[in-house]
Amino acid sequence: MFRQVLLGLGIMLLGVTSEAQDTVNLKSRIQPGMTPAQQLIANTGEDLLTGNNAGHSQTVISGYGQGSYQRDFQYQSSKINLDRVVLFVGHQFNNNIAFFSELEVTDARVENGKPKGEIGMEQAYLKFSLNPRQYFVAGLFIPRIGILNENHLPTNYNGVERPLVEQLVIPSTWSEMGIGFYGQMSTLPIAYSIAALNGLDASSFSHGTGIGGGKGEGSFANANNLAFTAAVKAFVGDFQIQVSGYAGGTIGASHYTADSIGLQSGMFAAPLYLGEADVQYSKAGFTAKLLGTYISYPDAGDINRAYANNTPSAMYGAYAELGYNFFETIKSEAFDNKQLIGFVRYEKLDLNSKIPENGIYDGTLKQSHLIAGLNFMPIPNITIKADVRLTSTGPLNKALQINPPPVSRIYPEQNQFLNIGFGYSF
Repeated sequence: MFRQVLLGLGIMLLGVTSEAQDTVNLKSRIQPGMTPAQQLIANTGEDLLTGNNAGHSQTVISGYGQGSYQRDFQYQSSKINLDRVVLFVGHQFNNNIAFFSELEVTDARVENGKPKGEIGMEQAYLKFSLNPRQYFVAGLFIPRIGILNENHLPTNYNGVERPLVEQLVIPSTWSEMGIGFYGQMSTLPIAYSIAALNGLDASSFSHGTGIGGGKGEGSFANANNLAFTAAVKAFVGDFQIQVSGYAGGTIGASHYTADSIGLQSGMFAAPLYLGEADVQYSKAGFTAKLLGTYISYPDAGDINRAYANNTPSAMYGAYAELGYNFFETIKSEAFDNKQLIGFVRYEKLDLNSKIPENGIYDGTLKQSHLIAGLNFMPIPNITIKADVRLTSTGPLNKALQINPPPVSRIYPEQNQFLNIGFGYSF
């Protein structure tokens, strides 16, 4: 059996090697049609500067943004929002050192004392190139986990909303302070990364929101705990295949504070583990994406006793998406650089797939979503989107209901949403 596995791996690597005549420039296979600012961007996605495309002392200002309208058919309510406007500033100091930053404003405005809107740095880091294939980053950056984190521009994904699995299970635009090492192999079309970051803060976990509330995001984050993340991405024909993982402590409190509430302390106290795998395919107008992720949190019971935040000990999510550009086969100058993409995506997730003895199961967190829609791109950096989302969840646990009906509305286990939006990048 072991020999058969080795033989299979050898055949696969031989096939990969035959396509790897020049792997120094993988970015051309990942992100075609870059904006001027994105031409500063390194090897994967949109968020890493490269010295190869920037001259000495070059500064670039760019950005992206999106707005949306949503109709909730069960509650007969609608909302419209400028979701985010992001300003990109990058600077190439010399051939080896560059700076990258993203400043984000969400929900259009920030008002004192009102729980809406946010201004924050999404990323701000230095990049030190060792050679054309390897570099370090240091500062506030997004590690390579999932598909969306490095491809979060609205022109880079289908649908008005970002995939829910990559919002609720894997936090989207998950930025932390740390250092990272990125590279690609010289003889194989394989990219890799490893990073050391500040860990999550379990005291900020909130029921029903996954682990996103525990992000530090560079704002006075506890540095008593540590986390590591790593990823490997292979390019085989028209496929991109990635495996990534995260492991880190979640107790940022001091030894004295942790001991006083019955928790362990240290860099890896109350560890949380996340694993993720994804496959992307693109050819002749067809695209396909498949992603699965799982989170294990063995010490969730201790966290619940200390913070009473009903933290689960496991959660998972997965989605599959198919898309097609209907303008792909039209041979006319009028359709050059235009796209009309139809897509369908199915997502399934459970934010409390396993709970500790002191946890309360919430059926509403076991969800499935079917999304279908259209993206029209009159030029590569503008998108107009519309889609319908059909949502199905489990029942609401009455033990979690503060105001039961008729004081509050009956929770709908089936719901439908209409989304319309726009996005841009430049």
